Parts: sequence; structure tokens; C-alpha cells
Amino acid sequence: MASDILDSRYGRTPRNRSRQRLAMWIVAAGFVVVFAAWVVFAGLDSARGGLQQRDLAFTLIDDHKVDVTFEVSAPVGSTSYCAVQALSQQQAVVGWRVVEIPPADRYTRVFTERVRTIDTAVTGLIYRCWLA
Repeated sequence: MASDILDSRYGRTPRNRSRQRLAMWIVAAGFVVVFAAWVVFAGLDSARGGLQQRDLAFTLIDDHKVDVTFEVSAPVGSTSYCAVQALSQQQAVVGWRVVEIPPADRYTRVFTERVRTIDTAVTGLIYRCWLA
């Protein structure tokens, strides 16, 4: 009897337990719906295909030129730009060039660009690409 009085006083009745259980199920269902929506949104977002770039190779021509070969994946029909750089032994930028990537009907293309340098380069690579 005393425990029934205490349970009633502190809200531990069968009716309150069923309400708490119902609230937990509603919160769990909400979490599942939000998670499912996020998965669908993230999947559709990546299917659109953004801009990606990848260094493939470089060729040191002489003390003042380097050829940089890179791959660009951009949405079909869009113009983009890439900054190509040449670095010295001390990782200083010794050559820099911004290249326009014209629109095309393919998603992924490979380019080779020559970068003139002010000092001997030891590597050439993509700094960054962006959509116009």
C-alpha cells in the first residue's frame, strides 16, 4: 500500500509507463525518418557529380618548364578552371598557371599543361579546381 502511494506520488503508474513507452517509440520513429531522408539526400547529391581533380604525372622539361598531367571530372557542359603549380625542392611555388577547362560532353577528361617556372622545379601538380 505504501509503495502504491509512493508510485502514484512520483508518477510511476502503469498509465505513465505506457506514455513513456509511446514517447520512446515516437522519438525512435522520428530518428529513423530523419536518417532515411539524409541517406536519400546524400545519395542523390553525390549522383549529381561535382567537380573533382586528380594529379596523374609531371615531366620536368628543363630548369624553367614542367608539364603537369591531370584529370578533371566536371559536370557535362560546364566550364571550370584549375590552378596548376610547380614546386621547388623547398616546397616553394616557382611556377603557377590558371587553366580554363572548356565545356564538354564527357564527365572525365585528361589534360597536360606546361607551367613556366622562375627556378628549378621538382614537381608539378594541381593546386585547386573550381566551377565557373
